[in-house]
Order: sequence, then C-alpha cells, then structure tokens
Amino acid sequence: MTVSTDYTAQEIIVVAGAKALEDNKIVFVGTGLPMVASLLAILTHAPGLIPVFEAGAVGPPLKHGLPISVGDSKTFTGASYVKGLNGAFELTQRGFADFGFIGGAEVDMYGNLNSTMMGDFPGGYGKPKVRLPGSGGASDMAASCERTILIVPHDKKKFNEKLSYITSPGHLDGTPGARQKAGMQGKGPYRLITTKGIFDFEEKTKRMRILHTFPGETIESIQAATGFELLVAPDVTQFAPPTKEEVRLIREAVDPGGVFVKRAAK
Repeated sequence: MTVSTDYTAQEIIVVAGAKALEDNKIVFVGTGLPMVASLLAILTHAPGLIPVFEAGAVGPPLKHGLPISVGDSKTFTGASYVKGLNGAFELTQRGFADFGFIGGAEVDMYGNLNSTMMGDFPGGYGKPKVRLPGSGGASDMAASCERTILIVPHDKKKFNEKLSYITSPGHLDGTPGARQKAGMQGKGPYRLITTKGIFDFEEKTKRMRILHTFPGETIESIQAATGFELLVAPDVTQFAPPTKEEVRLIREAVDPGGVFVKRAAK
C-alpha cells in the first residue's frame, strides 16, 4: 500500500488506535479521537467491532457518520439496543466490554490519567491552575473495562511521575493486585498512544514501556519528552506511517468535517 506523506499527528494516532482494536470485540468509546479510531477500524479490518456509548447505545452500525458526542442521535440509529447510561455501565461491570478507549491531559508511568484539574490537591482544588473537563464516564470505563487504550498528547508537562489528580485509574502504584484490592475488575491500561509512539505496560512492574516509535522519533527523543524514566521493550520497532487510503478514509469518510481531526496544512 502507498504510504501517505502529508498525514498529521492526530491522523497517525487515529490509525494506531484503530489497529489496536480487534474484530468482533466490544469497545466502550469515549468522545473525540476514540470515536474516529473506532469508526476507522469498522471500515477497515474490524467490521464486526461492537461500539458502546455512554448514553446507552450498544452496537450501532454508524452508517450515518461520525457522532460528535456520546449522546448524538447517530449513536442510537440502528443500535442493537438502547438502555441508557446505567445500562451501559452495567454492561461493563458485568465484564462485557473488551476495550475502553479514553483520553486524558496528564498521565503517569502506571497509566493513571488526570482529566480533572492541574494544581495542588486537595488544598487547591477550588482554585486550580487549570480546570479540565472532568471524568464523565472515563473513571468507570477505566475501572471496569477488560482493557483500556489511552490517548495522551506527548509533552513533558503531561507525562509526570506524580499526577495532580487521578481521574481514571490505571495500574495505581504498580504493586501486584493493586487494582483488584481497590475493587476494580478490569486488567487496566493495555496500550497508550501518543504523538510520538505506542506504549504498553510491562507485565511485572506495570510501568510504561516503549513498544513502537512513530516515524521521525527515537527512543532517546521520546524519553527526552517524558517526565519519568520509561522502560524499553526488547524489540522496539517503528510504527508504519498511515497509508494514503487510511488518510483518505479519515478525511473523506470518517471525519470529513474535521470535527475531531485537524487537517494537514496546505
């Protein structure tokens, strides 16, 4: 396949996110790039992927285009069933969500996410340096989905050893059984996708580990943009650039209005 030469950072994130999803699995989809990646997966290698949205829709075919929120009417059109917010989260708590797909503003080495506030907690909670959008259903997804896929823009200010606030739990402090002791059933973060590469979490320590570098990046450049020491997989490879067809699908079929994916500079 012909490789694209004008893809954006967001587009390679979308392609990587789509490829992390598997056919005939259930994915609990968060707002934004997770929606774009899920729809791209359905249009390419995973036509049997079953999306679930927080407002309660399960299994919509998404033939009428990209939803702009988890409560968009497009998420309900043709859905297998609609049970409301409580029903959607009940499904995850009963173990029926293979993947949860969420984003955040800040992440630590164990995949804990912050999307609540930047500043001192608890003293500065009322007057934070930055007020973020909050959890929505992300904390529930992180706690109950079998595996979670995380999206975070790669910046040293966003990759910190200690978070201002833990909104969505990852592997907590990385100790054995930490999630189960806290009452969570899912296995936690499976992949992290950033603007620089793809990461997993090492099985024993649960620490963030470089798995694939994006074109133009190296292990050294990624570490330099990270506020803690990363582990490195023994067989790190470069992730293939998006193909022209993948970029075309994103721009023309998935998000033609550029709602979530910024266009390449002309």
